[in-house]
This record gives sequence, structure tokens and C-alpha cells, in this order.
Amino acid sequence: MKATKTFKIGEYAKGGIITAEVNNKQITIIGKDWDMSAGTRRSSNQSNAKEFQRDTFNADNRDVRRDLYVCLTDLTTSYYADEIIKWVETKVKLNNEW
Repeated sequence: MKATKTFKIGEYAKGGIITAEVNNKQITIIGKDWDMSAGTRRSSNQSNAKEFQRDTFNADNRDVRRDLYVCLTDLTTSYYADEIIKWVETKVKLNNEW
């Protein structure tokens, strides 16, 4: 099962866009720069936005929640980090040791 969600956060995130991908037990967090040529509204098509960071995590890892949180708070605020982790948890069960 593969699921992808793009969070167009804007000024509250480095680059403005964070994409989360879940493929079975693998979680990928991608930081992207906003593609101004496609428009500045959240409804704009940002599928060609330039990727500047990609981190991959395994849902079975003992520290996966902490690792996701550290990665995401480097890209955005703690509020949006929590929101993205909540979405990830709807797609895959994370190790609960943290």
C-alpha cells in the first residue's frame, strides 16, 4: 500500500512544501522548494517543485517517532510536524517505544 500526501505549508516550512510518502513500512519525508512559476496559492500545482531534502525511515525502528519528529521540526514548526506524523500514523503503525 502506497500513500502520498503533500503539505503546502508556505512560510512555516523551509521551502514551503513537505511531502510524506508511506510505502508499507517505509516512510519518506521530502522537503521541496515552492515552484513560484506554478503560482503562489495553495491550490497551485506544485508537482514539479524542486526537492532539496529526502529522508527515509522504517516504521519498525525503535526510535521512528523521535526520528520523524527531529527531521520534521528541522523543516517546519512543531505543530506541522505533529500534523504530518498524525497523517503518517493513519497509514502505518509506528513503533510505540518513544
